[in-house]
Amino acid sequence: MKFKRRMVPKAKPKLSSILEQLLKEPIAYDTFLALLDDAYDTFFDSPELEFELLLSNGLPLEFEDDNVILKTTKTKIQDQCFCIVDIETNGPSVKKGFQIIELGAVKYKNGEVIDTFDTLVYAKEIPEFIQEITNITPSMLEDAPLLHNILKDFKIFLDDDIFVAHPIKFDYGYISDSFEKYDLGKLENRKLCTIDLARRTIDSPKYGLSSLKETLNIKVDNHHRAYYDALTTKHVFESSLEKIDYSKIQTVEELIYFSKNAKVLNSEKKKRKEKQANQESIEEGKEDV
Repeated sequence: MKFKRRMVPKAKPKLSSILEQLLKEPIAYDTFLALLDDAYDTFFDSPELEFELLLSNGLPLEFEDDNVILKTTKTKIQDQCFCIVDIETNGPSVKKGFQIIELGAVKYKNGEVIDTFDTLVYAKEIPEFIQEITNITPSMLEDAPLLHNILKDFKIFLDDDIFVAHPIKFDYGYISDSFEKYDLGKLENRKLCTIDLARRTIDSPKYGLSSLKETLNIKVDNHHRAYYDALTTKHVFESSLEKIDYSKIQTVEELIYFSKNAKVLNSEKKKRKEKQANQESIEEGKEDV
């Protein structure tokens, strides 16, 4: 008796897998469109429209001959514009009905701040504990611009720059969710976390923004206000860049890879301190007995 061989359908690619391929090498434009057409998590049925959407959402694509390339694989660090962002919000998640109440950003390129973005955002309510942390009160927001308008302006301001934040996950995700809520696409910008980068370039007991301000003697006031925290993050980023070995790390993608994968500076020191603290606790316990 003959049995028919079961055919397992080939899994369709995700957009992220196409990006991984671009990180390794350019992709012929026709091939790139075919990959988009085959991907299961695209927004449009048309691959040409999907390509335009990726561009409008901040993915830094460009043409080189007949190929599509990721600009950041070739752009030198000193030639790249980094948009350093911070937000204050009235709650933890856009999907739970909360929103941005302040947005600040600093554009940084080759050692200079070339532009800034700083605004409060209208909101009806701010929980008491957030007012205490940020010193932002409902009365301060009464005449502030509406979030939808701020997001449209910020999308233009951000362009396809590298999105930098401290930490990246919260600010990037919150703004991307906000874009989606107001039908402004979502974030596809390349991103870099200054906590990750600092842990590999700056020896500090802790890597929260306030701790790094102390370690690096950063003189910026108004902690927990968006623009000033973005400015502080700029100083952290700048200090990290000063420690980079530019003979090994030259392009933007090499910097992003380094920030995620290089050895953490003080991991061994932490382990020794923890071991010493544990040993002292044991000895103290023995003395108590």
